[in-house]
Amino acid sequence: MKRWLRLGRIVPVFGLMMLGLMGCGDPSMSALQPQGKGADAVFDLMILSLVIMIVVLVVVFILFTYVLIKFRKRKGDDSIPEQVEGNHLLEVLWTAIPIVLLLILAVPTVITTFDLAVSEKSAEKSASAADGEEAKEEGPMTVKVTAHQFWWEFEYPELGVVTAQELYLPVDKKTNIDLSSADVLHSFWVPAISGKMDTNPGDKLVNKMWMHPTETGTFQGACAELCGDAHALMYFKVKVVEQEEFDAWIESMKQVKFAEASSDVAEGQKIFENNCLQCHAVGDKGGKVGPALTGFGDNEKVAGILDHTKENIMKWINNPQDVKPGNNMPDFNLDEPQLDALADYLLELKTAE
Repeated sequence: MKRWLRLGRIVPVFGLMMLGLMGCGDPSMSALQPQGKGADAVFDLMILSLVIMIVVLVVVFILFTYVLIKFRKRKGDDSIPEQVEGNHLLEVLWTAIPIVLLLILAVPTVITTFDLAVSEKSAEKSASAADGEEAKEEGPMTVKVTAHQFWWEFEYPELGVVTAQELYLPVDKKTNIDLSSADVLHSFWVPAISGKMDTNPGDKLVNKMWMHPTETGTFQGACAELCGDAHALMYFKVKVVEQEEFDAWIESMKQVKFAEASSDVAEGQKIFENNCLQCHAVGDKGGKVGPALTGFGDNEKVAGILDHTKENIMKWINNPQDVKPGNNMPDFNLDEPQLDALADYLLELKTAE
């Protein structure tokens, strides 16, 4: 008996601990702190479903408690309680009420789901000017998102910029997102800004959604579909900035050219050309097999998960399988001085101020 009493004290303590731990985590990756119109819509659906569940739970407990007390068996009473089988009113009620609750939840859910998947036309839209002449107003820009094992590629086709692992967006502007995959099925998810959507392999299987951030800041994104060994490490950043800062970033990315590096990192550039350039693009030169490294020196993370330090860059290049198992980056077998020189060069790959 004492053992059961002791267990009865421990279980509530663990329950409180678990409840407290539910509040832990990265706030930039929380759907409970929406920072975009899409996330607001998802959050509203969560609140609606929670309210319905709480109302149902409270009503059921009240009825259960009432019946338990009202119709409890009393001492000396051996009579058979009144049978309600075949009561048409009760049968209609417990059939109709769940249907009504389901409709209350289903209708806004379906509407929101379709709304989040509708992209506005990106081409210029006509608007009447004050003087009667036709003016041009730009629609939402488009970003093509391609998922790879295990990184993300972001292309701004209308602006001529391609980058990886860090998606820049202007605040208070709607952006169309075209989603595809270069290999297997992935899922694009930025909880604080919008809902999630699968990325399918194949040119004709492009999924569409939109993002409309309402607050500036850096937000965490992730792959929400099991896609391989390093699925849990397939993170990326979404940087939401003011329009002026976004325009300046686009211009700086366009200006980057693969030019001769300074003497301090010339050795690292040579190593990069001999080992990396066929897969990774810098400015106007390089391959497209791996992530574009234009502006890599400005990134916050290495491989999407490690702090952006020289030591972590060397760690990633020296043994990429140890950092992200199953990725497609080869082992170059570089010695310590070569790794050091290459890391110095990569840290210099910054956009123009």
